[in-house]
Amino acid sequence: MAVATAWLRRGVWGPARRCGLAAGRSYSGGSAYPSVSLTCPLPGVPKAVFAAAEGRERFETRVTVLENGLRVASQNKFGQFCTVGLLINSGSRHEAKYLSGISHFLEKLAFSSTAQFGSKDEILLTLEKHGGICDCQASRDTIMYAVSADAKGLDTVVNLLADVALQPRLSDEEIEMTRMAIRFELEDLNMRPDPEPLLTEMIHAAAYKDNTVGLNRFCPVENTDKIDREVLHLYLRNYYTPDRMVLAGVGIEHEQLVECAKKHLLGVEPVWGSRQTKDVDRSVAQYTGGIVKVEKDMSDVSLGPTPIPELTHIMIGLESCSFLEEDFIPFAVLNMMMGGGGSFSAGGPGKGMFTRLYLNVLNRHHWMYNATSYHHSYEDTGLLCIHASADPKQVREMVEIITREFILMAGAVGEVELERAKTQLKSMLMMNLESRPVIFEDVGRQVLATNTRKLPHELCALISQVKSTDIKRVVTKMLHKKPAVAALGDLTDLPTYEHIQAALSSKDGRLPRMYRLFR
Repeated sequence: MAVATAWLRRGVWGPARRCGLAAGRSYSGGSAYPSVSLTCPLPGVPKAVFAAAEGRERFETRVTVLENGLRVASQNKFGQFCTVGLLINSGSRHEAKYLSGISHFLEKLAFSSTAQFGSKDEILLTLEKHGGICDCQASRDTIMYAVSADAKGLDTVVNLLADVALQPRLSDEEIEMTRMAIRFELEDLNMRPDPEPLLTEMIHAAAYKDNTVGLNRFCPVENTDKIDREVLHLYLRNYYTPDRMVLAGVGIEHEQLVECAKKHLLGVEPVWGSRQTKDVDRSVAQYTGGIVKVEKDMSDVSLGPTPIPELTHIMIGLESCSFLEEDFIPFAVLNMMMGGGGSFSAGGPGKGMFTRLYLNVLNRHHWMYNATSYHHSYEDTGLLCIHASADPKQVREMVEIITREFILMAGAVGEVELERAKTQLKSMLMMNLESRPVIFEDVGRQVLATNTRKLPHELCALISQVKSTDIKRVVTKMLHKKPAVAALGDLTDLPTYEHIQAALSSKDGRLPRMYRLFR
């Protein structure tokens, strides 16, 4: 190594680099190396063709609107497989005039028998021929039918999606099976050790009392027997219309997807008929604030050799903003800055061990089992929450710690802390968008809401522009709202809603002092 370095310093290898081979050197047999320059084309060797970066249009999301109002959106991603699906502007937030739980039913009934396919097994066998899998997910504002399969089977996939969404049979047997599945899921929801799905329902119900995103996402037990084919058809007639749909695809050519959409989704008569819609709910979310409490014995949630201790779970939230507003990006950075998680973590890069809820809460208070920040955002509102859990005897202290963290959000934000949160957010964004199904969902949801799509590099640029003053501005505005509180478990020592509200209105986030004559 030292000899090589000395040769480089003296320039001995200079001529060899210029002519391609060292002059005067020879093979072991004695014959000299040919003096050929590697910068010139070699005789008899075809000219090299180098790959070049193609135009930016290859990476942009293309959108076409069909005559019936259906939007077709696609994104190039190279590979053998594609992900294609229908996203529909329909969910539990639209059920105010209907029986609660219809979206939950439709999610469970998805990919059952249709006009063309006699059973779910027939659908799965058809997909298997193209190496495909299917899934349906219903959220508060969107229902998504998706298929991942070989790109060569695109026509079959789009035909299947159209049939599943517009021509379901909804037989009595399938509806009865769905009722059983929903009852089991509701029972499981109340028994599982992780209460996060239940708390998310409760915080939405508290924040948006009896309206839009505050309506229950899960079907209430009393409605399982009331929902039948007639009720479902009445709902589908109003919400499963082409102007409320996006056919999104990743990993296929746009023209090919448009042709398949025209063939299978244009001029198709749904099984429930195509009469004029009249009961479409266009309500805007009304943030109310409030509290939802569920007293529950959590002592036997997880028994066994290493049982989970009895915990009380609290979630406190404040209204943020919709994903269509400019403040959405500062709120996303704030959520990443708060971070948090469980009291146990394996550590390592990207685990958020330097976020505020780890440094200020979990690292300082050993009795806290969880402190996690969540940000839920919709097209007309948003909710920033902190979920915490601890022993029932420490509930009051836990609530005060969380209210203090909300107040501290409006304080000074360090430059290193802010840059770390922005870098982590960009890293998470880019990492998630490596996955084809995630790109599909991103394309579909953005086009459904805005008719266009912001590309990852545009989002990264917006994240980079966030300043500490932006964080302080959005937090100050957020703290003027009434809080939403969800509480689950032994709530004997839970402070009153008025005391929590007073703490969030104070300078230091402390709860009002309580004086008792007898303890």
